[in-house]
Order: sequence, then C-alpha cells, then structure tokens
Amino acid sequence: MIRLSGHVICTNEQDVAIVRDHLDKHIRLSRAEPGCLSFEVAQTADPLIWSVEESFVNQAAFDAHQTRTKASSWFAATAHIRREYRVFSED
Repeated sequence: MIRLSGHVICTNEQDVAIVRDHLDKHIRLSRAEPGCLSFEVAQTADPLIWSVEESFVNQAAFDAHQTRTKASSWFAATAHIRREYRVFSED
C-alpha cells in the first residue's frame, strides 16, 4: 500500500476559493480511480491549510493517480499553491 499524508497551504483567501471551487471534482475523480483505497482532503483549523490523506493499493495505482492529477483542471488551477507531502510505502 502507498499512503500520502500532508498539506495544501494557501497564502490568501483567493487561493482558498480556488481550492474550494475545484476540490469536490478532484476528490470524486480520485476516489473513482482503480486502486484508490481512500482520499480525504479537509480544511484544518487554520482556514488557509488543508490536510490531505490518500492511500492506494500499490505504487502503480499511486503513479496513475499522480499522472491523472497532473493533467487535471485541479492541478492547472492549483499548481501555484504550496504542497507539503510525505509518501509512505506500507507493505
């Protein structure tokens, strides 16, 4: 299993609005991907920071998710927003 844990860190309310505008579709598409076990993104107590928790059955499923995401409207709209992630392999 591959697990990603981290944060999307907005710098202002405009970035928060961009995340909100694109997040539902991104979550829906990610959860529908083959091999996605869980996909959660939630605003934290700090309204500029979103927690991200993902898990996929294996590296191939995670890589396919990353490829799809980089070609998505989510990525195009949010590419400028800082991300801090750690990826873990759990066998």
